Amino acid sequence: MANDLTSKVAVVTGASKGIGAAVARHLANAGASVVVNYSSSREGAERVVQAIEKEGGRAIAVGANLAKPEEVAKLFEDAQKAFGRLDILVNNAGIYDFAPLEGITPEHFHKHFDLNVLGLILATKEAAARFGPEGGTVINISSVVSTHPMPGASVYSATKAAVDAVTKSLAQELGGRKIRVNSINPGPVMTEGTSGFSEGEMFEEFAKKTPLGRIGQPDDIARAVLFLAGEDSGWITGEVIHTAGGLRG
Repeated sequence: MANDLTSKVAVVTGASKGIGAAVARHLANAGASVVVNYSSSREGAERVVQAIEKEGGRAIAVGANLAKPEEVAKLFEDAQKAFGRLDILVNNAGIYDFAPLEGITPEHFHKHFDLNVLGLILATKEAAARFGPEGGTVINISSVVSTHPMPGASVYSATKAAVDAVTKSLAQELGGRKIRVNSINPGPVMTEGTSGFSEGEMFEEFAKKTPLGRIGQPDDIARAVLFLAGEDSGWITGEVIHTAGGLRG
């Protein structure tokens, strides 16, 4: 099986719930040892670890504020101490607090960019320094709003446009070291963070606009990540892959 990840080690940021948790489970089911990163929900991360171990996989939970370089460095140090190597980084951690123009403050701006962009860059820097001579793969979780912004989401949309740009730039910069960098861009996904919208008009409208006729699930995104993590995608780098059932805004 080309996407057999046995002997591989993956770090998944923001993996205590939602898309990150699904990604961690899928990678573990494919044979990878997984570092389940969390910011504040240690309990959630431990549940993900327990679910992986129950299915025969290997995982640990490691907390880190990704906007703080010293905590990012410790996250990757702990990963190497636990599993001895690093092959895959999934930059999933992020926040979204929508606000109209009048509600945007410097704090709102920096909160989003510090995690969604700076945190991603810091994590990628640490991972790239630890990948072996055979290289590695970085998978960034972006969003369709990077190219099709929503009203009230200008700052969040800007962070995801930045993620796409970082993906393309680093793919060229790191290709000579056999490091692939790609982006997965989901549309609306049914997670704990969006459950409050699930019965509302917004999600109904998104489902109507989506050619495949439904809202995404975390497993939809995790399967795309699994493809990019394995050998089947070995000739793919620098790509921004919309994974949204055909939704284009």
